[in-house]
Amino acid sequence: MTTDYFAGDTRTNHERMLAGDLYISDDPAIIEAQKTAVQRVASFQAAYDADPESSQSAARELFGSLDETAFVRAPVYVDYGSQITIGPRTFVNMGLTALDVAPISIGADCQIGPHVQLLTPTHPVDPQPRRDKLEAAKPITIGDNVWLGGGVIVCPGVTIGENSVIGAGSVVTKDVPANVVAVGNPARVIRENI
Repeated sequence: MTTDYFAGDTRTNHERMLAGDLYISDDPAIIEAQKTAVQRVASFQAAYDADPESSQSAARELFGSLDETAFVRAPVYVDYGSQITIGPRTFVNMGLTALDVAPISIGADCQIGPHVQLLTPTHPVDPQPRRDKLEAAKPITIGDNVWLGGGVIVCPGVTIGENSVIGAGSVVTKDVPANVVAVGNPARVIRENI
């Protein structure tokens, strides 16, 4: 017998996803948005291969908001792209994976190293709801002037405060305050008042 996880909830799975609630990703609106993202990623990649400078107009089509003074290197990997905002003068190096089931906000003057992963999706810890394909997401916020070293992984629901530095290869599982250096797995603050 299958559990009706959404009894009395008249919202679509797409509406539940956008609200940050549990949902199942079989909604036609979700599937269509993912297809659009695949096409926009491919367009950005092709434009980048032809001319990195002029490709930024294609990047602005991919992301929800990309400031005109920011720069993104290809390749990038997204779920939707539309829930990602990137602030002024921010540089995103190659290989960004930004799973934007929930919003991802990257502030001004950030340095995003190669192969950084910003992962908003979550899945139930209990086995049956996970088997039933339930999932959700929590937003990620990167403050102004943050440096994420190469290979950093930022987990769902994390906020990183302004001016902070996350060392290469670190896994950020909880909020990091402003003006610190954090490193490791899980990332821990090793220096304050930078």
